[in-house]
Amino acid sequence: MADRPRPGLRARLRKFARPRDPEALPATFHRGRVYVLPTGFGLFFAVALMSMLLGALNYNNNPALLLALLLSGAGLASLIAAQMQLTGLSVVAIDAEPIAAGQPLRVRVHAKAPPERARRGLRVDDDGDSDALAPLDLDAGSGEAELSFATRQRGWFELPRLRVSTTRPLGLARAWAYVWPDAPLLVYPAPEPHGPPLPTGSGDQIQTRLHPSGDDVHHLRGYRSGDARRAIAWKPSARRDALLVREYEQPLGADVVLDWRAVLALGYEARIARLARWVDEAERDGRRYRLMLPGQPELGPSSGGAHRHACLRALALMPHA
Repeated sequence: MADRPRPGLRARLRKFARPRDPEALPATFHRGRVYVLPTGFGLFFAVALMSMLLGALNYNNNPALLLALLLSGAGLASLIAAQMQLTGLSVVAIDAEPIAAGQPLRVRVHAKAPPERARRGLRVDDDGDSDALAPLDLDAGSGEAELSFATRQRGWFELPRLRVSTTRPLGLARAWAYVWPDAPLLVYPAPEPHGPPLPTGSGDQIQTRLHPSGDDVHHLRGYRSGDARRAIAWKPSARRDALLVREYEQPLGADVVLDWRAVLALGYEARIARLARWVDEAERDGRRYRLMLPGQPELGPSSGGAHRHACLRALALMPHA
């Protein structure tokens, strides 16, 4: 019961820590941004050291007094060394691959520092607000940490204030600094888990691709090693005195139209989920597709990773109902 007030007090103290608002990257930790406090082991060490000093003074024991002073110097040096682990470090970038809502968002934190001093044993977390925690070691002045955050809804994911901390070199003190990146990350809408198949393509132009087992002869070309014997055009080859191979066209169907108006019978978020599912299915099947959303220009027809991202981004940023 006595431990309940601690989270509230901790939250109030964090309001005074820098930075107090999201900031643009890169963000560099100068001495005024680095906080240092003793750890539990550090407090025990200080109490034991104080007892040793009092005993040495009380009994006029010079060797014990010398040992206590040496340990005091080592303790003070560890405080400075812990602060120097963070001073001068810069968080230069934050990035993550977009994922569907409900999946963990893996955020990469990129850091740099002057390469003159090795910086190891650092860790990055969100100050205990979740289980996001990752080690950070800087080799040759650069390194990265990967944090995992739970996602619940589509749209922009606002990163919390992150803490970079260390207890090196002796574990007597914890040094930490905060960075609050103004770098929202995109979360795609969760696709409908089960739904109807992809709509039939419509339009005047039918896509085709060259395929050796297609239906219509497209053209003749020179023989290449590995071509099937049944594809060789023997009569034209005899006339030209060189082996020629038939290439065929195989129809793929017309462009798929993914229209918001075609799913009006569903709820608002259910429409977004179904269109997201169809975008993934069309991309998986290698189909060209066009996305039509209210109040936005048509996207496509096209296919590929960039087009998929553009479509899912548009769905993710649809206004919330």
